[in-house]
Amino acid sequence: MANNIVLTDVEARVLGSLIEKDITTPDYYPLSLNALVNACNQKNNRDPIMSLGEAQVRAALDDLQQKRLAGPAGGADSRVSKYEHRLQEAFNLRRDETAIMCVLLLRGPQTPGELRGRGERMHRFAHLEDVQSALQRLMERDPPLAVMLARQPGTKEARYMHLLSGDASKYQVAPASAKAAELTTFPDTNRLDRLEETIAELRQEITEIREQLASFRRQFE
Repeated sequence: MANNIVLTDVEARVLGSLIEKDITTPDYYPLSLNALVNACNQKNNRDPIMSLGEAQVRAALDDLQQKRLAGPAGGADSRVSKYEHRLQEAFNLRRDETAIMCVLLLRGPQTPGELRGRGERMHRFAHLEDVQSALQRLMERDPPLAVMLARQPGTKEARYMHLLSGDASKYQVAPASAKAAELTTFPDTNRLDRLEETIAELRQEITEIREQLASFRRQFE
């Protein structure tokens, strides 16, 4: 468990959404409560799909603030309260590590190939080995921030999960002897799936930007 931090599912979704928007739409970050609720409830790049209300998100923000992982943005020139994550202050992660942690927070356990495709808008991983290297660093931290799970039957890649929710016990963790073997690069056969997913995510981002612009205009009408 990372620094005794144990996030609920809602807290993980809120934190992951803040990290994602910080990187992918920096002009509209920090986020208002309404924008954060919309980000948490997106249907793309989220697993499971959630339908959170403002009260749930606000409560999660309060808990994340106590854990020093998120809170109100300081110095924001706006009549509307804005919120930001503080993952960098807490763990001093590299950009590639941040992208992986974000996708793990938003979608749960995934393979390196899935992490590469889904994290592409936040950090471009030139090779699958780059994903593996970042995962290795996260696993080697003290305490670790990620763990490799046992490979599922019929699959080429093992899945990885973050340890900020402290729930690794319900999964079968891979034995230490399997971790070195997993460094072998497997063919990336999901390119088309990644492209389709990226297009869907970009469409969602455009919709969110339009909604935020409309909300901004209404404030001054």
